[in-house]
Amino acid sequence: MYRAMPSQRPATAARRILVLTAAVTILFGSLPSVAQSAADLQRCRDLKDAAARLACYDAIPLAPTSAAVPPATRATATVAPAQAISTTPVAADFGLERRAEQKREEVKTIESRITGNVEGWEPNSRFTLDNGQVWQVSDDSRSFGNVTNPKVKISRGTFGTFFLEIEGINAAPRVKRIR
Repeated sequence: MYRAMPSQRPATAARRILVLTAAVTILFGSLPSVAQSAADLQRCRDLKDAAARLACYDAIPLAPTSAAVPPATRATATVAPAQAISTTPVAADFGLERRAEQKREEVKTIESRITGNVEGWEPNSRFTLDNGQVWQVSDDSRSFGNVTNPKVKISRGTFGTFFLEIEGINAAPRVKRIR
């Protein structure tokens, strides 16, 4: 075990006291702002209108230092009406990577057709659907069959995976959307 030399101990003790003093000063210096934040939260919690409640929460300063900023320079929150937010699932986006700013409900499955003859697939085979989407087999599966203009169903799996079910073929490869 490492032991500090006697000449190092006073400096370590002084450093600990300095850190403890700073922590106590910060804690007790911010108590009024903590009490104000609790009152602000309760005031927002009591609002019945969802948009007004959200605007109230957004207007609460996040850090105690923001209380020192003059009110004229503080940012104000604006909330769009609830009707303007679209939560309608869009099948055209199905299978594409989602961006963080998109907040839509997930589509669970889509159905379409493959025009022409499907004789099966192997790794990296591509399928073009009637709706214009292009999907590629992303696993090592292989299957053989012979179906013409089959209906297809693409289902969302776990962890961002998708599976392609082709009418008349008894297997479903894992696929990823290319276009």
